[in-house]
Amino acid sequence: MKDRPRSGPGTTSAGGKAGAGRIKAPGAKAVVAKKAPAQKIPAKKVPAFKVDILLEEPGWLDALSLDDPAALTRRIRSAARRALAVAFADRWRGSSVGFDCCLVLSNDRNVRRLNRDYRNKDKPTNVLSFAALDGGMPSRREIWPLGDIILALGVCRKEAKAQRKSLDQHLMHLVIHGVLHLLGYDHEDDDEAERMEGLEIAALQRLGIDNPYLTV
Repeated sequence: MKDRPRSGPGTTSAGGKAGAGRIKAPGAKAVVAKKAPAQKIPAKKVPAFKVDILLEEPGWLDALSLDDPAALTRRIRSAARRALAVAFADRWRGSSVGFDCCLVLSNDRNVRRLNRDYRNKDKPTNVLSFAALDGGMPSRREIWPLGDIILALGVCRKEAKAQRKSLDQHLMHLVIHGVLHLLGYDHEDDDEAERMEGLEIAALQRLGIDNPYLTV
């Protein structure tokens, strides 16, 4: 499947600037986002969201100019929870108890291997999302495991530089993008893309980050 072209500073899912690979076992498909206006999202009660973070590539700390892994953990969890909050405000519904997911800060080598094994693309990409809910929805009275998100430092760092933004801003965008994929959002057509991108923009605004799709 070919990636759908898009406007703005965005990109393809394999080594692009703001795209992501969403994995569906046993195959996979490439996805990209589309430019859309920000949405005003009303506040709604959101269940707990547990985000486990694995620092597989220690170079992330140096790249983000951080000495304390706890600071990075807090930042990522905040972005992930903003993504869940805007999805609930968008009338997405899931567990009434809570959710969990795992986010891996990895490197190009490991992401390349996953991209090759699950998407038949022998090159690294910025982010891969392995959605656990593709097989069906559990009971709303259970904690829902959403899946895994894996990010490649080298690709993300190059993209941030090319887009003239900080690595932190780009990381927050990709975390939100990845979480929305775990929730089932996609952008295979223009309507889906507009809806998903609007949610990304709204979540980033809550973090004090400007619309990443505006052209410079």
